[in-house]
Amino acid sequence: MKGPYPEIQGGGSLILAWQVRNKHVLVIGGGEVAAGRIVNVLNADAKVTVVSPQDGLNDEVAFRIAQKQVTYIDRKFEPSDLDGVDMVLTAVDDPEASSQIYKLCHEKRIPANIADVPPECDFYFGSVHRDGPLQIMVSTNGNGPKLASIVRKQIAAGLPPNVGAAIQKVGALRRKLRKIAPDIEEGPKRMQWMSKVCESWSLEDLCEMDDEDMEALLGFYKPGNVPSFQEVRLGEPEGAFDGSFGWL
Repeated sequence: MKGPYPEIQGGGSLILAWQVRNKHVLVIGGGEVAAGRIVNVLNADAKVTVVSPQDGLNDEVAFRIAQKQVTYIDRKFEPSDLDGVDMVLTAVDDPEASSQIYKLCHEKRIPANIADVPPECDFYFGSVHRDGPLQIMVSTNGNGPKLASIVRKQIAAGLPPNVGAAIQKVGALRRKLRKIAPDIEEGPKRMQWMSKVCESWSLEDLCEMDDEDMEALLGFYKPGNVPSFQEVRLGEPEGAFDGSFGWL
């Protein structure tokens, strides 16, 4: 019998935006898969160590090493490499070695991803679309990475080309709003007001918004009003007059 609440659908994974800034991530392997993993964690501002014999490096991984974007250890994995590590990504063509590494990580409670072995993964990598601060991930829970890529491309093709820039401007506005209304009890009001801005203004308006526009718009936070972009630019938004002898 169906109830009034969402029906539980088992078999999924919990999709999170994992913050690994300044965390120590160990990548074991130096081939094409390792190269993709390295890009993912570097984009998330992690501190990356790569362990792989030099003859196993592909051109991209060798480039990251030459540019000192990662710390490099020229040899095969050793258990001591796990000391002080926050996350492990394994991408080697040795199933037995991969399983042993996973067991070691499990014993040390280090989250690990073993490439192409879903049962030995604490988390999966999805197919990600990136546009500035916007990230959209499609996951098949390890069932079909290629299909995830196809779905991700279809979703990305339907997005407005300026959505990333609009999100950057919204982020800047939120930071300014926190400065003028920093109290914790203001939280619900800040969220409600920002929601009104995002719903009332078009993506084009948000992209065009500059610092002067933001300052003018923030003048309407206290009474909870959200004038249109055109009204803000004209400098005489409707409803701005508060009944006293001056504009809000």
